[in-house]
Amino acid sequence: MKTTTYWSEAITKPGIEFPLTPLEVLEGKIPPEIEGGSLYRNGPALLQRGDQRVGHWFDGDGAILGVHFNQGIARATYRYVQTKGYLAESQAQRYLYTNYGFKLTGPIWSNWGKEVKNSANTSVLALPDRLLALWEGGNPYALDLKTLTTKGMDQLDGTLKPNEPYSAHPKVDYQSGEIYNFGLVFGLKSTLNLYKSNKEGRILKKAHIHLMGNPPLIHDFVLAGPYLVFFIPPVNIDIWPVLLGTSTFSDSMYWQKSKSTQILIIERESLNLIARGETEPFFQWHFSNGYLSDAGHLVIEFVSYEDFKTNQYLKEVATGTTQTLARSSLSRMMINPFTAEVLAIEKLLERQCEFPNVPSQRVGKSWRHTYLSLQRDNEPSAQELLNTIGSFNQDTGELSVADLEEDTYPTEAIHIEPNYLLSVIYKGKQETSEVQIFKSDDIKQGAICRLALPEVIPPGFHGCWRSATT
Repeated sequence: MKTTTYWSEAITKPGIEFPLTPLEVLEGKIPPEIEGGSLYRNGPALLQRGDQRVGHWFDGDGAILGVHFNQGIARATYRYVQTKGYLAESQAQRYLYTNYGFKLTGPIWSNWGKEVKNSANTSVLALPDRLLALWEGGNPYALDLKTLTTKGMDQLDGTLKPNEPYSAHPKVDYQSGEIYNFGLVFGLKSTLNLYKSNKEGRILKKAHIHLMGNPPLIHDFVLAGPYLVFFIPPVNIDIWPVLLGTSTFSDSMYWQKSKSTQILIIERESLNLIARGETEPFFQWHFSNGYLSDAGHLVIEFVSYEDFKTNQYLKEVATGTTQTLARSSLSRMMINPFTAEVLAIEKLLERQCEFPNVPSQRVGKSWRHTYLSLQRDNEPSAQELLNTIGSFNQDTGELSVADLEEDTYPTEAIHIEPNYLLSVIYKGKQETSEVQIFKSDDIKQGAICRLALPEVIPPGFHGCWRSATT
């Protein structure tokens, strides 16, 4: 049985841009500790042109929300990333490009050789002089940090080749400022590109790992002390229909339950592959964090799925009506870094969750709290989005859940020093969006400050915080 819920209006209607606007304080007050900082969030905001609808949530054109805190006032702006594809399709008033889950209608040859649109819709990376809008399959786009004016495609000071993929999940070492990332190059023989950059984003070192078998799906990785760790789940892509234009990436992916999840261990300084291993089959989009324990074991935390039903669920999200249940769990794995042998794996939290993250100061190190989005009810619903925020205590195993109203849908909560969480929240009954601030050590009390946004911000994917000292 299909059910349309409160979140569907925010997904199916296009996001509406607005200029830099002071935000009304609805409740509480802005903490002085976040003075001078900025919150950025990215997500798909346009899923339809005329009578054409995208085929997957991942296909929507990216739009960035920027919220700046200065002199006790919050000001926000919301802008579409002016990508090559967005500009061309806006002028034509129809879709011109294929995408992750979308292909053009018409004769079979209408999709041959068509360029895949860079939607710039997945995440953001704040550099000292610009904001990068990130996507999976190409160069990032650069934007002005304050106005969000699009500057154009960014090749990281010439160190990234045109159209060379730069993933949406870079990892930043808080102490050194070094940035690590990857890009997956599809083909009959796929290649995993590895990048090590300075804090300005300029790539200092590159490496390439050739992957065996059919093209895989790799969305994220983890920085764990002196190592980079990749999991490659048993999702393969039948690449020929994609290359011939007869199928999309999404529809050409298939789950191989008889295969294993592969593990790659890379030495972070040299970017050399030092070990390959395998373990039981599971799928994951996102990691929380990882570190090297005193015993010399890698400890990796992530959100796991039993299979790849999550892709079908996310495809349905774009329609505003979901019916596929993709169960997820917060999981932890211990690995021998020299052999990639799995020493232990356990489920920490058997509750529907996603978008796990930790304080930026603890990336690659041991940490105490994992912040994540959850479904409010213990028994997951196929008809709902994630609708509350949780904090999982590594020491006690206790889960704290924010006190949110039933019709609210928070985005990934971003931790800010010394002890705050920020989330952009859609309130379904009122059809409004807010920025809400929580105490990270006491999220049960709910928001300590609520700021009204002038337009609805469609639920999206990832964001970042840029402090006044960055």
